[in-house]
Amino acid sequence: MINEGFGDSVEHYDEGQEPNSRPPKRRRGYFASALIGAIIGALIVLLLMPALVRNGILPDGWMTDENRDEQTGSTIQKSVSLDVTTAVTKAVSEANAAVVGVVNIQNSESFWNDERTDAGTGSGVIYKKQGNKAYIVTNYHVIKGANEIEVSFSNGTRVSAKILGSDDLMDLAVLEIDAGHVTKVATFGNSDKLKAGEPVIAIGNPLGLQFSGSVTQGVVSGVNRVIPQDLNGDGNPDWQSEVIQTDAAINPGNSGGALVNIDGELIGINSMKIAQEAVEGIGLAIPINMARPIINDLERYGEVRRPYLGVSTLSLSEVSGYHLKETLKLPHDVVNGVAVLKVEPGSPAAKAGLKEYDVIVELDHSKVRDIATLRKHLYIEKEIGDKMNVTFYRDGKKKSTEVKLTRQMK
Repeated sequence: MINEGFGDSVEHYDEGQEPNSRPPKRRRGYFASALIGAIIGALIVLLLMPALVRNGILPDGWMTDENRDEQTGSTIQKSVSLDVTTAVTKAVSEANAAVVGVVNIQNSESFWNDERTDAGTGSGVIYKKQGNKAYIVTNYHVIKGANEIEVSFSNGTRVSAKILGSDDLMDLAVLEIDAGHVTKVATFGNSDKLKAGEPVIAIGNPLGLQFSGSVTQGVVSGVNRVIPQDLNGDGNPDWQSEVIQTDAAINPGNSGGALVNIDGELIGINSMKIAQEAVEGIGLAIPINMARPIINDLERYGEVRRPYLGVSTLSLSEVSGYHLKETLKLPHDVVNGVAVLKVEPGSPAAKAGLKEYDVIVELDHSKVRDIATLRKHLYIEKEIGDKMNVTFYRDGKKKSTEVKLTRQMK
């Protein structure tokens, strides 16, 4: 039944009839209006908050960052100060101060006068401090042709250096400086224990002193790599360098710098001479275990004291087929070895009976392929005073003799 006094807004139900579950239309309208009003009010409060804080109505910081995030849903950037210390940063801190710049100064003649110019820069490693002197190892090619050498420290200080000795064969040189500016000396590691995949760090001055103390990180890509070297520029290898291969970036200017392990120990001397600049991802370093006896000789004697055989030789690969047969009279199956072109009078070779046109094929029963392998056996495997068995061909017949090695006298 409809009560006309109330119009359509009120409904009456007969007794026993279930009411409709929907809220009345007027109640729905009230709920929607309240919700919209609450939203608008919240937005107004949020918009007015900065002004209320500025005018002192609300205290600054009345809300925590966490509450503010919950209320606004915004992301707040926080200023965080981090002290990042890793095994790499520790290794760099341990070794960095021992790496210096090495400046090659040469005199250049002009029309008016002589001028001193920086002909090139490389890197060096301080490995020893004794009394008021400090000692630095670098590459030979870094100081080659220098009239003067200066050492540059990370703070820009440059001091004069004296060349104690150098060795082209191993591409190493030792310098001496006043120890007044030295604060750190490198610690030698053991390059014989290096493993492929082991992390290493190169420290040096790539492209000049403006990038002094640059650090690059990589791994040991390979150990005991053998790189043929042409020392006299004749196009034929006359030495084989055993090196550490790494993918740590080594660029011009890094030469003579440090390759260190994760403990900051010096395990190699970086060298660009035995790499090609165009090759990316292949850096080469002289293992410190091979460098140390050379360093000690250069520091102590000014030269490397190596065993002396006393022969001038030529690899068989450089001998024509005619001379292999007619002059050296070699069997057809002998294709590797070195031909003796000259024997120094009074030398160990002369005393052992070696003669011109003999062909050396073995040393201590190890095969000799060329000059490089002969020198490697003589200089790396033997010492002054050692005896060495030499197997050779003379007039087509195989012979052997024993040589007692001495030190070459100047």
